[in-house]
Amino acid sequence: MEPVRVIEGTGVPLDRSDCDTDQIIPSDWLKRVERTGFGRGLFSEWRDDPGFVLNRDCYQGATVLVAGPNFGTGSSREHAVWALQDYGFKAVVSSRFADIFRTNCTKVGLLPVQVDADVARALLDALVDNPDLQIMIDVETRTLRTADGRIETSFDLDDFTRWRLLEGLDDIGLTLRHQDEIERHESGRPAWLPSTAR
Repeated sequence: MEPVRVIEGTGVPLDRSDCDTDQIIPSDWLKRVERTGFGRGLFSEWRDDPGFVLNRDCYQGATVLVAGPNFGTGSSREHAVWALQDYGFKAVVSSRFADIFRTNCTKVGLLPVQVDADVARALLDALVDNPDLQIMIDVETRTLRTADGRIETSFDLDDFTRWRLLEGLDDIGLTLRHQDEIERHESGRPAWLPSTAR
């Protein structure tokens, strides 16, 4: 995965609470065998409504999704995170995330930014008033601010997850940091045992 250090861009105000993973990516999209292409299915049932926020021209190209509270509940499908990333989002801001969804995000480099409810509300309202409002999220300092200076806050991110994001390390990347030790171990295994060698 690519390092995640600073995210800058416009945002989409998804002013809905209790958005579950089936609403993020409906189950009929789970038949795909590859990890790409899920962006077309993001909120697909809601996107049938021409007035839905993702269908509005003023929010095209946004990289930050600002959602209502309790985002990502329901089943633990990784496809929900893949759909958000494939659509172009690099961060999701909410006042509350489902734990499994948050973990799935951090493992692939989608930044979950949990802020106080009043900050989330102010950000939602600001994006409705000004779709061009720039948002800056800094992983190293764990801060979020808007370009106009009206909203500035910190967010919690544990040190290990912060380090992984800054270094661009997913689970495979973490394992490959020990490649020399793995190869040493494999070279000493009896020939009759399965091997990871190619």
